[in-house]
Amino acid sequence: MTFITKRLLARSFILALLFSMFSLPAHAHKPSDSYLTLRTDQTGIHGQWDIALRDLDFAIGLDEDGNGELTWDEVRSKHADIAAYALARLKITAGDKPCPLTAGQQLIDQHSDGAYTVLMFDSTCNAEKIKVQYQLFFDLDTQHKGLLRLVNKKDATSTAIFSPEQASQEFVVAEVNKWQQFSDYIFHGIWHIWIGFDHILFLLSLLLPAVLVLKAGKWQAASSFKAAAIDVLKIVTAFTVAHSITLTLAALNVLALPSRLVESAIAASVILAALNNLFPLFQGRRWLVAFTFGLIHGFGFASVLADLGLPQSALMLALVGFNLGVEIGQLTIVAGFLPLAYLLRRHWLYQRAIVQVGSVLIILIALLWFIERAFNMRLISS
Repeated sequence: MTFITKRLLARSFILALLFSMFSLPAHAHKPSDSYLTLRTDQTGIHGQWDIALRDLDFAIGLDEDGNGELTWDEVRSKHADIAAYALARLKITAGDKPCPLTAGQQLIDQHSDGAYTVLMFDSTCNAEKIKVQYQLFFDLDTQHKGLLRLVNKKDATSTAIFSPEQASQEFVVAEVNKWQQFSDYIFHGIWHIWIGFDHILFLLSLLLPAVLVLKAGKWQAASSFKAAAIDVLKIVTAFTVAHSITLTLAALNVLALPSRLVESAIAASVILAALNNLFPLFQGRRWLVAFTFGLIHGFGFASVLADLGLPQSALMLALVGFNLGVEIGQLTIVAGFLPLAYLLRRHWLYQRAIVQVGSVLIILIALLWFIERAFNMRLISS
């Protein structure tokens, strides 16, 4: 490879890194989700829909006095508007017959990422096969997901995930399609790691020096791709094992930590991993850093599954599929990063601009996340 080609690659790598850092969404970790439960019995369909108040505030405006804080009175005064807005974006049909949805009471519940309205509704439709069309927030947020739990008359549970690409799905109420559930959660796990920018920055901080070795206090190019690949394998394996442990424990409600503590610790892990690139303390033992903080990241991954409230049988299927999806998404990032980083490892732009300047930028971004999460402040959040 010529010097000019390497230089162009280095510049492109730097631009891509800078663009990805400065285009990070403010939420940084927990994407927008709603949780829809449909129960069927002899009298029809009974629904419960948990929708984040922050999303509803953005969509229809709940904060009447504009002080940035929602009160129960403000939410209660908008109950009719919430029901009208939400139910207009959910259609259930039985055969060719539409199922009218009648709004019931509304409550407030706390999920791992904040307060949600709990909208109850009913329909008199009674059919073995239904079609659900979901359009909530898709016009405002293309990353939004609707997580469905369908419980039939025999208390068998099936699950599905609605996205802009899968906004309409059909279900045979008496059947539970295990393969469809499994593949849905694999996809959701892949997508979750790709938009979980704090997880990506943590992993990237550990990967940046993987193609370098520390000699006399300075980073120098690694001598072989095999050595770099082994180092990356150790890091990825340690992170995978660690977050799989806590993801499983948290999703099964064996162990739980406060969301605010978890999210703050995840931001702190990004800071420390990037600091190690500037002041190396764990060179050759970055796998230990990956394992230690991977335990914390696992609690962050678990929030999606825990909030869904699946029964144990469906939860295990979702857990395995989601965890597998996370690994696929993670390995995709590594496969794209490692060969290019190895090609550029001898260039001063990689050793200085990408590793050092990139690590400083990562620290600054993660520091803002930490302050926001630990002290419940708004600095870069929308």
